[in-house]
Amino acid sequence: MTQTNSDIARALDRLADLLEIEEANPFRVRGYRNAARTIDGLSHSIADMVAEGADLTEIYGIGDDLARKLRSLVETGRLPALEQAQKRVPVQVSELMAIEQLGPKRVKALYKALGVKSVADLEKAARAGRVRGLSGFGEKTERHILEGIERLRERHGRTRLSEAEQVVGPLVAYLEGASGVKRVAVAGSYRRRKETVGDLDILVTCRNSDPVMKRFTGYERVARVVSRGDTRSTVHLKSGLQVDLRVVPERSYGAALQYFTGSKAHNVALRAIAQDRGLKLNEYGVYRGDKWLAGRTEKSVYAQLDLPYIEPELREDRGEIKAARAGRLPRLVRLRDIRGDLHAHTTATDGHATLEQMARGARDRGYEYIAITDHSKRLAMAHGLDEKRLAAHVEAIDALNERLQGITVLKGIEVDILENGELDLPDRVLATLDICVCAVHYHWNLSRAAQTRRIKRAMANPHCHVLAHPSGRLINEREPYEVDMEALIAAAAEHGVIMELNAQPARLDLTDEYRRMAKDYAVKVAVSTDAHSVDNLDLMSFGIDQARRGWLEKGDVVNTLSLAALRRLLNKRGKRTA
Repeated sequence: MTQTNSDIARALDRLADLLEIEEANPFRVRGYRNAARTIDGLSHSIADMVAEGADLTEIYGIGDDLARKLRSLVETGRLPALEQAQKRVPVQVSELMAIEQLGPKRVKALYKALGVKSVADLEKAARAGRVRGLSGFGEKTERHILEGIERLRERHGRTRLSEAEQVVGPLVAYLEGASGVKRVAVAGSYRRRKETVGDLDILVTCRNSDPVMKRFTGYERVARVVSRGDTRSTVHLKSGLQVDLRVVPERSYGAALQYFTGSKAHNVALRAIAQDRGLKLNEYGVYRGDKWLAGRTEKSVYAQLDLPYIEPELREDRGEIKAARAGRLPRLVRLRDIRGDLHAHTTATDGHATLEQMARGARDRGYEYIAITDHSKRLAMAHGLDEKRLAAHVEAIDALNERLQGITVLKGIEVDILENGELDLPDRVLATLDICVCAVHYHWNLSRAAQTRRIKRAMANPHCHVLAHPSGRLINEREPYEVDMEALIAAAAEHGVIMELNAQPARLDLTDEYRRMAKDYAVKVAVSTDAHSVDNLDLMSFGIDQARRGWLEKGDVVNTLSLAALRRLLNKRGKRTA
């Protein structure tokens, strides 16, 4: 049973893609997509549930038929419905949907009219000017398709952090079972918690390398053994990830962990400091001439350079060494600092859990509060709330707060920012809520200037408390929309708007550079899960990883505040611009 949740979700999404290209029943397509999203957000493994004989229909949105399909996929590695769809539509055709500008209708048109079955076919047709002649395409679309192909290639080979994490946990546990193994650590960009991972670097200390190398290359998820040696082996997993395993001496463990964690730029800067001091720094330790000085721990390596320990998330050569020398390293926010979640959905719109289930889930995680922010009416595909349904939803929240102890549910909405910058519901309605999370869900293709004006106008509304997933990007799927993000951050500073760091693994948005910019502008950040199920609340850890990469401290993150302090902040927002 080697299927990860991400593997299963990809198979269901692929099936949905093919069915959508065939113009199958949209409810059937949506069912597969919803199931894929649910499974990808689960904190427990579907494969483990199958092995334990658990009832998969207890998962929201999973009926008897889909439960049978999931068991088959886990136990046999096959999904017959997908195989049948692949016979009807070449599987490569669905891969075209990863290119921006291409949805199922356009992919079908390209396949039927031009015989396009792959990205290579599409590029050839577009460069020959054959795409622009199709109805509904044109020269501009053809150009955007070529640009989308280039972006697709740029991100090829990068795996989302959350997907890598599903691989890492079982692999590390498996390696720890090898005879004589003392320590196993994952280094590289994974340890720095970058949003995507190119490959995995795993370090091991042990008495004898042969048992762990044999166990590593024999792992059931290995697709190909690239090399095997006494101290280093490399494999490609079935997921596509390359994994390098290195056995290092115990006295060099800290130096190796520091070296292979990187980043390259950070290590270059450290080696320059070492050279200035007449030292040599490498993966084996710190040396003066042939004399070994340190290397058992990372802290000892930094100490030899007269530096305090620098957290892995900061090691990008973006000022962390200068800050370390000056004693001004940030005290990074931690998961245990979080006291609530400010962006969550229920079955009132497109969530997979009821209002009470989400509230109890937040309480079980030790939270003091949770904001329920179901969609507004403009997002029709999510069954968004109009005024009447929102009023009933607010009453339900009030009733729940009266009887449920240990958690406070804040009344909120994820309100759409319309094309002209107005909000999707009237101010008099928004004024009845505790928090409004404002978001762009449509009209991605406005010019940079128009998109910036649109969002800035929304941020000037006194009922806009939080700007959700500010760049609109989906990692490895959709590029950020064109917008002047610094102008938005400056507007947030002016109006007291909170910028969201969306913890959904496909978003992790604010993006890297703008998390730090928000801090520089003294703009507060909400690390929120955008949870659509109780399990999704556990995605907070991914948001905290990214907050730490952005140098954010506890005081920079609004949902580290007590409920009383948070209410004061939200109320202040309305007063300063009303």
